[in-house]
Amino acid sequence: MARPKADFPSAEALRSFADADGRLAVRVTPGARSEGIEIVSGRVLVKVRAKPEDGKATAAVVDLLGQALAVPSSQIALLRGATSREKLFRIPLVA
Repeated sequence: MARPKADFPSAEALRSFADADGRLAVRVTPGARSEGIEIVSGRVLVKVRAKPEDGKATAAVVDLLGQALAVPSSQIALLRGATSREKLFRIPLVA
């Protein structure tokens, strides 16, 4: 059985949480049952199936953000939080 596609808020909604330099703070839940990005109580929450081993969960978050923002994942950079659930990414402000 195929896995359902991840749910994303609009790219504009995600970009609205980034500051003027394109820094986006997210809270990550690794090892989740389903993948997706949500905006809850003014925070961006990202759920990924990948386990937090050897950077796999962080790589999955970068891929999801790339899909949600419709940009290549190579344009998204991790600034802080490689081993933390609280991560800071630099994202492009325009598609």
